[in-house]
Amino acid sequence: MQTTSQLHPTYYFSSRSSIRSNSSMKLGGWNSSQLGFTGRGQSLRFLTPIHKTRLFVISDADDGHAYAPVLEEDSNTNHVIIQTLKGKVHWRNTLQQLERVGPKSVGVCLLTSAFVGMVFTIQFVREFTRLGLNRSVGGVLALVFSRELSPVVTSIVVAGRIGSAFAAELGTMQVSEQTDTLRVLGSNPVDYLVTPRVIASSLALPFLTLMCFTVGMASSALLADSVYGISINVILDSAQRALRSWDIISAMIKSQVFGMIISIVSCAWGVTTMGGAKGVGESTTSAVVISLVGIFMADFALSYCFFQGAGDSLKNCV
Repeated sequence: MQTTSQLHPTYYFSSRSSIRSNSSMKLGGWNSSQLGFTGRGQSLRFLTPIHKTRLFVISDADDGHAYAPVLEEDSNTNHVIIQTLKGKVHWRNTLQQLERVGPKSVGVCLLTSAFVGMVFTIQFVREFTRLGLNRSVGGVLALVFSRELSPVVTSIVVAGRIGSAFAAELGTMQVSEQTDTLRVLGSNPVDYLVTPRVIASSLALPFLTLMCFTVGMASSALLADSVYGISINVILDSAQRALRSWDIISAMIKSQVFGMIISIVSCAWGVTTMGGAKGVGESTTSAVVISLVGIFMADFALSYCFFQGAGDSLKNCV
């Protein structure tokens, strides 16, 4: 029998299911070894599986006791990508999450997009009318909506509605040890909980963006016609002349990237929640904030890559 002579500290298991120690340790890679813990008058030995894990003893700020969350060395993000490419996905769970992200988010996304379109119409029409550029209003609105407003506004709404729900749901499962139950039953929590949410968000966001673009342009055209006297035909003709197919494709790519950011950040913050109900609230808030910051950073990077040099989209609608 091979003993664990490399582990000097003594670890005690109390009734709080915590581990007390004055240092951190790394466990991994024994070949058919036995691990022994010296207790108060008792000795406990059990076989350890050959599986690389890292065990860190962290002080709990709430009660002063220590606890030891087990952190897997495999990257969850890489695991999600690999399992998706292999087709090992829980499709029933994925369809449920797709319905949650897509159809159930349509109403609030379209309502937000309609009012944003009307607000921008007011600002553009006032200035363009003074310059005699009424025929350019539709083209400018179409470019603004397709390239920036539709994907960003849709992603912000989804981050607030869906991202917070993902983080809160997975955080509650983590603190109530439901994720440990999945491991005991032989299911990988990443495969069952994270991967379906990432796939659903990546697929639903592009379609929501396209619908928001359509509703935003329609509300802008109706407001310009009813309030400012600019015909709907003029708005739509100007938008058709200014738009290119790449404008729509770039919006779809952006929204897909934003959906991945929202789902990955929210799920990562959820499955690493600690500290009970207080930790769930903090994880949810942090997930939404980090998702929004990531959306804006990714929007800048993608816009810089997609649209370089002088543009000529408005020359046909002036």
